[in-house]
Amino acid sequence: MKKITAIFSAVLMCMSLSVVAANKELETLAQQYFSTMVATQAPNATHKELEAFLALLSEDVGSQHIPFQPDDSRAPDGKESMRKGMTFYLAAHTEYEAKLLDTFIFNDSGFAIRYSHYAKGIHPQNHQPIEYSQTIMDVIEVEDGKIVMIRKYHQ
Repeated sequence: MKKITAIFSAVLMCMSLSVVAANKELETLAQQYFSTMVATQAPNATHKELEAFLALLSEDVGSQHIPFQPDDSRAPDGKESMRKGMTFYLAAHTEYEAKLLDTFIFNDSGFAIRYSHYAKGIHPQNHQPIEYSQTIMDVIEVEDGKIVMIRKYHQ
């Protein structure tokens, strides 16, 4: 009986250690996601910052920016589509700041971050001044250490 209790205790300890390790990995990924995403919005952002952000994503990443993008499907060229869209807006801001407000870890499948940000600049398409301040929550799904789905919600 003592052997069974010891084995059961060891299994439980290993399981709890793996949950702690998974949470730590997701916490690190959440911090990387936020810092690299913010770097892509900076006035002096380059393709280097963009590629650092994209390195966190799967090739078939899905992205949904609610209410602007109602489709939440993943596509084989998801990362390439994000690269193209983000390149269009690269360095459009003359001012940008963001503050991480909360991080939420969901077992080993994802995380969410809530942040406030302020941006000012010139829209690259219509060349009109833009300025906005918002609080946003990004809900992120993760598979095999890569981000596979990004959902952005505005408060």
